[in-house]
Amino acid sequence: MDHLPGTESQSLEHYRDYLRWLARTQLDSSLRSKVDPSDVVQETLLQAHRALHRLRAQTDSQVAAWLRQILARNLAHAQRDLRRAKRDVAREQSLEAALDASSARIEGWLAAEQSSPSERAWRNEHVLQLAAALEQLPEAQREAIMLQLWQGRSLAEIGQQMGRSTVAVAGLIKRGLKQLRQSLLE
Repeated sequence: MDHLPGTESQSLEHYRDYLRWLARTQLDSSLRSKVDPSDVVQETLLQAHRALHRLRAQTDSQVAAWLRQILARNLAHAQRDLRRAKRDVAREQSLEAALDASSARIEGWLAAEQSSPSERAWRNEHVLQLAAALEQLPEAQREAIMLQLWQGRSLAEIGQQMGRSTVAVAGLIKRGLKQLRQSLLE
């Protein structure tokens, strides 16, 4: 495995931007002002560090899947705590499935299905690079891109959610994608 030689927990840090991106895509918009995705990711990485000795993953994809499970649980707990609802296992499973789907969409955005181990390793590395590049975008550009590309929202829906015109949203997306391409080519 490339990023977890032995059991070096600092290599989990490699997944921070990826997890933050996933948290942002799945956090209910009504809770974003109350729950910071970075805090949920920090808790996820802390829990992963504590459980690292139990990790049996052999590939980066397996590590990412393990981290997504922990993140899904933490997002569900944060949402539950804010809503004061009882534990809803179906909501946790639904959130985990949504995280997996978001991860699959980002991987699909980068490349078509590739079968060799070297191609899968290349794709996994680029998923992490894309997540890091997304983190560098201004908040409005990042939100507009995430809503359109990974949640499939229309420009009108994004504009309504963000309180902007469709023209303004289109501009945010265009500038954000341009900056993403430049970041990924560097």
